[in-house]
Amino acid sequence: MSFSAEFPTIPFADLLQRSREATASDVRRLLAPNAPPLTLADFATLISPAAAGELESLCRASQDLTRRRFGKVIRLFAPLYLSNECINNCTYCGFSRDNAILRVTLGIDEVIREARELASQGFRNILLVAGEHPKFVSNGYLAECVTALHEFIPAISLEVGPMETADYIPLVRAGAEGLVVYQETYDRAVYQVMHTAGPKRDFDWRLDCPERAYAAGFRRLGIAALHGLADWRYEALATAAHGSHLLRHCWKAMLTVAMPRLRPCAGEFQPLTHLLDRDLVQLVAAFRLFLPDAGIVLSTRESAGLRDGLFPLGITHASAGSHTEPGGYTGAGRERLHHTVRGKIIDTGTPLVPDKPVVGRSSGATGQFEISDSRSPAEVAGVIRRLGYEPVWKDWDTALTTE
Repeated sequence: MSFSAEFPTIPFADLLQRSREATASDVRRLLAPNAPPLTLADFATLISPAAAGELESLCRASQDLTRRRFGKVIRLFAPLYLSNECINNCTYCGFSRDNAILRVTLGIDEVIREARELASQGFRNILLVAGEHPKFVSNGYLAECVTALHEFIPAISLEVGPMETADYIPLVRAGAEGLVVYQETYDRAVYQVMHTAGPKRDFDWRLDCPERAYAAGFRRLGIAALHGLADWRYEALATAAHGSHLLRHCWKAMLTVAMPRLRPCAGEFQPLTHLLDRDLVQLVAAFRLFLPDAGIVLSTRESAGLRDGLFPLGITHASAGSHTEPGGYTGAGRERLHHTVRGKIIDTGTPLVPDKPVVGRSSGATGQFEISDSRSPAEVAGVIRRLGYEPVWKDWDTALTTE
């Protein structure tokens, strides 16, 4: 059964009521030594208001479990934005096709240039990100990017528009190992309001994307809800249910879960709901206890201080030194910027001088959102070491064989 078929059967109303009515003793029972594996109803208790009063115990249990399952390592990665062109209109996204922003799609040589810059900073784990546009698949662009980078980047994941399984297979063969897809919101009504045009309007198509990717051979699957669109406890329950489903049905792949919060972006969309810092801490601990073998991802959307506090509590994957605009690391593609609105070029403008120094942290193209933690990768790695953990830039290599 696909998750889109299972999803309507999940008793979310009952689970939310259980969360509201949970007591401190209910929480302590779940945190007791040798407690049985948690159910989705137990997860509802761990994200309850009552559990917020037991946050210290919750975090301690999360930290202990993470160390037992993953050791004291945090895997570092960087997003590499290939393009900010997109055919979807998503109210909350800086890449939304109705936003009159500076657009660019990097050429293959420019993608290589960006990746080599990241490699010089230590990264061997890169997430390729792009807006949703059919040309990225139809002309083989994504597969060509993966092939070119796989020669010197051993771990490549993708965060692109959902595809058919058949379209994913060439990307896996080219060397992509992971696929990340945010459902954005698991609230079907809110989803329809937020996505006003484009193929992303199809809620179920997106919901089943990780399973199509698994069928194509991806060995890492990443999911998340984007907090700020719907009630955070509902989103957490739906994400937890989705993760549990994937672990049962896609058991050969590693699962990662992220808890991103909306950040300022083009279009100036304001969050509809709020996940407070304390709530985020509770959420990280609850996910670790419910999904003990899943990786938990922390991005530069969060502030430096909050990230430093979260690293020891259950985080296994973290981005560092991120840019959310194409060409952000080297200024690649700056001479080919254009303005678009509703997916059409409206102002070509004067080409930028190719060798003009990049000002600040911007290549000129519009980013998807503003980051919060602007520290360099080396600074982030240094903090992780000072916390008693080990930053891992590369956690596997191709085996050498002799005949």
